[in-house]
Amino acid sequence: MLNLVRTRTQPRSNRSMPLVAMDYADPKKKNNFVGKILMAAILTALCILMLKQSPDFNPPTSFSRHEPGVAHVLVTGGAGYIGSHAALRLLKDSYRVTIVDNLSRGNLGAVRILQELFPEPGRFQFIYADLGDAKVVHKIFSQNAFDAVMHFAAVAYVGESTLDPLKYYHNITSNTLTVLEAMATHGVPTLIYSSTCATYGEPEKMPITEETPQLPINPYGKAKKMAEEIILDFHKNSNMSVMILRYFNVIGSDPNGRLGEAPRPELREHGRISGACFDAARGIIPGLKVRGIDYKTADGTCIRDYIDVTDLVDAHVKALEKARPGKVGIYNVGTGRGRSVKEFVEACKTATGVPIKVDFLPRRPGDYAEVYSDPTKIRNELNWTAKYTDLQESLQIAWRWQKSHLNGYGLSVAVATS
Repeated sequence: MLNLVRTRTQPRSNRSMPLVAMDYADPKKKNNFVGKILMAAILTALCILMLKQSPDFNPPTSFSRHEPGVAHVLVTGGAGYIGSHAALRLLKDSYRVTIVDNLSRGNLGAVRILQELFPEPGRFQFIYADLGDAKVVHKIFSQNAFDAVMHFAAVAYVGESTLDPLKYYHNITSNTLTVLEAMATHGVPTLIYSSTCATYGEPEKMPITEETPQLPINPYGKAKKMAEEIILDFHKNSNMSVMILRYFNVIGSDPNGRLGEAPRPELREHGRISGACFDAARGIIPGLKVRGIDYKTADGTCIRDYIDVTDLVDAHVKALEKARPGKVGIYNVGTGRGRSVKEFVEACKTATGVPIKVDFLPRRPGDYAEVYSDPTKIRNELNWTAKYTDLQESLQIAWRWQKSHLNGYGLSVAVATS
């Protein structure tokens, strides 16, 4: 075995060696090198800290990447009446959901209910933002891996649209263009667009089919029709999956009482007839105002197709499931049966048990006499049929929510944005 320890056989020489032949470390240089490393580390740490504190810094999350077997759906206007019900259904069906809403018509309380029901990380998130800000919209799309968009966000009152049409063209038409541009830029493949029967106007023939000419008579319907046209024109040179759902008059609420309709007090005058009925039953307003009793209908009041929100949401989910690349589907979502306003009021009186006072007033600008759907196409192609067709039962379910939420969700915009 080799011995690696050297033993000396001769005494060490006392001759000095030239200094140039030795490689001595300069302690000043060494300290300077260490100082530079330390300074670089400090600067790096400071940069990371500043980035984390910046509103533009968003570390990767489960929402920012695609996950096999989990579809991530952006629900615009998801804090609103219909959008929140859609988000609830998607979450129950194991979709990943992001809501974007500016809370101008929606309720933060509905968002908090969804957060409580689905607290697991990576399931649900809410982003407070305005779709009218294109820069913000593109940032949201860049930071989230969306697989589909359900576009509900809109102002949606016929009467209000005649008083403030520009608000409707901005909020509906322009904002839809912004969303579509962001989808195209960031490669989101599927759009489910929430449209309306108001695009048909006042057809000469009933029931309304998907082939009925679209001749809207109010800014709300016109703005929605323009948005549809933008989507369809874009699709001609795109492989995007597009489903357009034109729905009719929405009523009802979540059968389990978790979500309901809570419009802002200042918008009650423009709201749905169901909300007005409940307000009258609760004594918030002295009575119900029925606008128009001289239409060419059996009892002189307007005839509408009332669709329960649970059925409407089901149609949107089925449309999402059936969406195919490069294909467009356009469907009416209704019961196929028209009910007069007087019939509706009587059903509401029975559902609430309150003898609601009714005042009959002149027609509202932009209204039409009779509108109800032919749902044959959606039944044949999406296997969808309305199930909650008992008007009184739908109103009873909604009334239960109203009675247990006398102040709506109990939150204001001031609280929501603070």
